[in-house]
Amino acid sequence: MKKIILSVMAAVGLFTLIGCNNHSESQIVAPAELAEFKPMQQSFRGVLPCADCGGVDTSLFLAKDGTWVMKERYQGKAADAVFSSWGTWARTANKLVLTQSNGEKRYFHPEGEGLEMLDRDGNPIQSALNYRLQPTKDALPTTPMAMKGMYKYMADAAIFTDCATGRTFGVDGNPQLERDYIAARGTEMRPVLLIVQAHFTLRANPDSGEMRKTIVADSRGQFQPGKDCD
Repeated sequence: MKKIILSVMAAVGLFTLIGCNNHSESQIVAPAELAEFKPMQQSFRGVLPCADCGGVDTSLFLAKDGTWVMKERYQGKAADAVFSSWGTWARTANKLVLTQSNGEKRYFHPEGEGLEMLDRDGNPIQSALNYRLQPTKDALPTTPMAMKGMYKYMADAAIFTDCATGRTFGVDGNPQLERDYIAARGTEMRPVLLIVQAHFTLRANPDSGEMRKTIVADSRGQFQPGKDCD
């Protein structure tokens, strides 16, 4: 009888071990860690340290679709020292990973309601300076950014598929872009590669009313027929 009990206990232990090994990484993360940072429409802002300026006024916008936009204004520099960048974001239990459209990465750690910037390798910065971004309700920046993707206009609507991320966005109505696209595509109803300075805004979906990220062109743009993202 004792041998039977021991055999049952060993089998239960084995199945328990197998079950633990089959859990995904997200399943074994402690609930407290997951509660630190919830993926949702959020914005953050702070003045980060700068080696050769008064500070970098930084605004970060995270969207539910997994994309982000960042605006950086270098204080004490010329009036045009303002830059915007964008890309895709992902998170682990304790890190927010921003991948720019050029492939470079930036890292932040959730701290309370805010974010703490990490170094280029994703490690804490050993400094007494303030590297924190706090939550805000700022609007998306309108600073133009270089964008490259496949543009298509059809049935009074235009879409743009970004080359770097593969994400597709609607394009705000722009008669000049639409005319240039029609001229560039010729008789073929296919997307054409477009390089343009543009920014993001939020527009309500006419059917659902949901706010969606939309591209607004800030320049005429350049179509390149016969080329694709590669």
